[in-house]
Amino acid sequence: MIDIEKLQKRYGDHQVLHGVDLHVNAGEVVCLIGPSGSGKSTVLRCINGLESYDEGEIRAFGERVDREGRDIHRLRSRMGMVFQRFNLFPHRTVLENVMEGPVFVRGESRETARSLAMSLLDKVGLAAKASAHPGQLSGGQQQRVAIARALAMQPEAMLFDEPTSALDPELVGDVLEVMRDLAKEGMTMIVVTHEMGFAREVADRVCFLYGGKIVEEGPAAQVLGAPQQARTQDFLRRVLHKPIEVVGGTS
Repeated sequence: MIDIEKLQKRYGDHQVLHGVDLHVNAGEVVCLIGPSGSGKSTVLRCINGLESYDEGEIRAFGERVDREGRDIHRLRSRMGMVFQRFNLFPHRTVLENVMEGPVFVRGESRETARSLAMSLLDKVGLAAKASAHPGQLSGGQQQRVAIARALAMQPEAMLFDEPTSALDPELVGDVLEVMRDLAKEGMTMIVVTHEMGFAREVADRVCFLYGGKIVEEGPAAQVLGAPQQARTQDFLRRVLHKPIEVVGGTS
């Protein structure tokens, strides 16, 4: 569904991505992990066409992703994106936030959009908050509304850019539960995350990025439980605060 070949990205003289290759099949959940500045979020933003790239190629649904291309808005609508910050319209109700895309982008009637929005709010456990404004919700509730808003466009894939990093620890669980349910339903997902437990439980594959490259990738149990690369081992040792089984010991 999503193919990335030799992706390179620079900001002036600073090269962020150094030839990333990534292939995601329909229905697959892929988690991108790694230290800050390793290029995880940049990969996601390039997939969605929010960032241009300098070399290589990204294809989504068989079409080339080109930020300047005439089809980028149509392609982008097939990929829902959830950010660290919720980006909800503060002056609109929860229901209106979720209805926005279907009405103004897809051209659906308000009645159809309202019905879909209410079913999605029910799905994320927030139907009772439909008439509230974002400022009346907790951060975790706002993020669940943001997920419902992305799903309202009926995407074929979902991109999550550290969706729990801005939340207080006690609010993380409800957001991850919504994402677990999406994975069980077969939604194609690429998730930039620092939640190693979630990645181990839900991901079909985990990719560890370091210095703008995918240093190691494989099944979640292998990458997170018995990583082969020294950089992966060191990263997991730091974030998990416990010894990591060493396999191979390559650098």
